[in-house]
Amino acid sequence: MSRPSERGAMPAVLFVLYLIVEFAALFGLSQLIGTFPAILVLIGVSAAGAMLIRSQGKRVFEQLGRAGRGEVAPGAAVTDGLLVAVATLLISIPGLVTSVVGVLLLLPPTRFVIRPLVAAFGARRLGRLAAAMPYRGVVIDGEEVIKRDDIVDGVVETEWYDDGKPVTRPAIGP
Repeated sequence: MSRPSERGAMPAVLFVLYLIVEFAALFGLSQLIGTFPAILVLIGVSAAGAMLIRSQGKRVFEQLGRAGRGEVAPGAAVTDGLLVAVATLLISIPGLVTSVVGVLLLLPPTRFVIRPLVAAFGARRLGRLAAAMPYRGVVIDGEEVIKRDDIVDGVVETEWYDDGKPVTRPAIGP
């Protein structure tokens, strides 16, 4: 088990690593094409990202609306929404590398390639979360329940309680 001081140092290490990568990329680009053109590339990538955020954000919101109406499967819309949100965050962080990665995530072909990986990762994490959460059966008091085909007729009390009995169920996922 890690000590609190070790866990607290991780964000600082990641921030220093981020600074090193960003400065190295900007320094390398400025050595390759010159300082002023490198600054123009940085500004251009950020401007392109801002324009793509607007267009792709609108596209994702339309896709989510279609998914809400049942016209398309919601999985791709939700995953695209997540990827556009991550891209927006990356573009808003100053730096050449983060901006380039953000712009790449905003491009539909890139999202098409990454979408299955993100969906698989999310399903695996959700499966672990569901397996770790205890499930306890819920009992709802009711009177005069008559089932006719698919219609249930009856009066349900406003109170509900947990019967407290643990229900064992198989774990989901690996």
